Amino acid sequence: MVVNTGTRWASRAQFFSSGFIFATWGVHVPTVKAHYGIDEAQLGLALLAAGAGAMFGLTSAGRWIGRHSPRRMAALCGCVYALLLAGLIAMPGYVALLGLLAVFGLVTSVFDVAINTEAAQLELHSDTPLMSGMHGMFSLGGMAGAASGSAVLAAGMGAQAHLLLVAAVMVLVVAASSTRMLPKPAATSNTAGADHSFRLPRGALAVLGVLAALGRIAEGAIYDWSVLYMQQELGSPQKQAALAYAAFSAAMAAARFGGDAMRARFTPIALLRGSGLLAAAAMTLVLLTDLPWLALVGFAGVGIGFANVVPILFGASARVPGVEPATGIAAVSAVAHLGFMAGPAVIGLLARASSLTAALYVVVVFAVALAASARFTNGSDRA
Repeated sequence: MVVNTGTRWASRAQFFSSGFIFATWGVHVPTVKAHYGIDEAQLGLALLAAGAGAMFGLTSAGRWIGRHSPRRMAALCGCVYALLLAGLIAMPGYVALLGLLAVFGLVTSVFDVAINTEAAQLELHSDTPLMSGMHGMFSLGGMAGAASGSAVLAAGMGAQAHLLLVAAVMVLVVAASSTRMLPKPAATSNTAGADHSFRLPRGALAVLGVLAALGRIAEGAIYDWSVLYMQQELGSPQKQAALAYAAFSAAMAAARFGGDAMRARFTPIALLRGSGLLAAAAMTLVLLTDLPWLALVGFAGVGIGFANVVPILFGASARVPGVEPATGIAAVSAVAHLGFMAGPAVIGLLARASSLTAALYVVVVFAVALAASARFTNGSDRA
């Protein structure tokens, strides 16, 4: 199959949109907390509701995408994902917010699997790795979403107006780019006769899932708590606090755009070990300093450290013999989302019992664990 440039850029646009939407949510975590008058534990449970919705979506994502194609599911779930932003501070109460976030998590997870399946198909039919670059677009979208959010807040735009604007623009981008995606995954000898049904991963997929979970716990902590950490623990105004997410996403984007070349040069063992150690050191810096600018440097280091963990593991999960790419990605994503789902809630509960600073040391612990577990990856797979 010959994949044209327009199809590749459509996939990049989808990853960018996903990052932009998620960053907008991240910027407004303090807004949601203040609007509903909830504490860290209640916020953690709200994030848990989103994680539960994501887990439900992941159990069906492979089947839905196999039946309807990544293009259709990306268009549907991506547009709903964007539209739900407009309801974040429009719900009548906390219980309604939990319901909205559960749906938010469901469509997010299916959208994520759909665009990663598309990227895996493009990589299979290309001469060079593409997955890290695609995830770089997600990080670039995150940087743009966080930076623009900070800018509009500084300019005095209301939170609801900002959410409505982002929702409208992202619906247009997702809908337009979906028309250029592949109509269906191409059949390959690797996936002929493969089963679309969800199964808990075993063997190689289980190992990939556990490692992905370690990375996603750390990412989720930064996405959901970095802005609040800067604002609450270091006393930064929200417009400055939003730069924590931007610094993390910008550094992650830069590292991911160079990630495909690194994947071609180094083994997964070396990359994962180095990633974990760098992330642990950078997060320790964040938590030990009381200088906001130095904390921003630390968040950037965490972004570099975790930049290529998920692209490597998702790319590998899409190439497991006898497993449909969407099913392999969904299975590994399900395990990863267990951490992504539980991590924010655990941090919220720990923050309530001690402090947010103490709770975020969980990121350091899991980064070290990721580095220690790197030897379980397949060192011969350089793709």
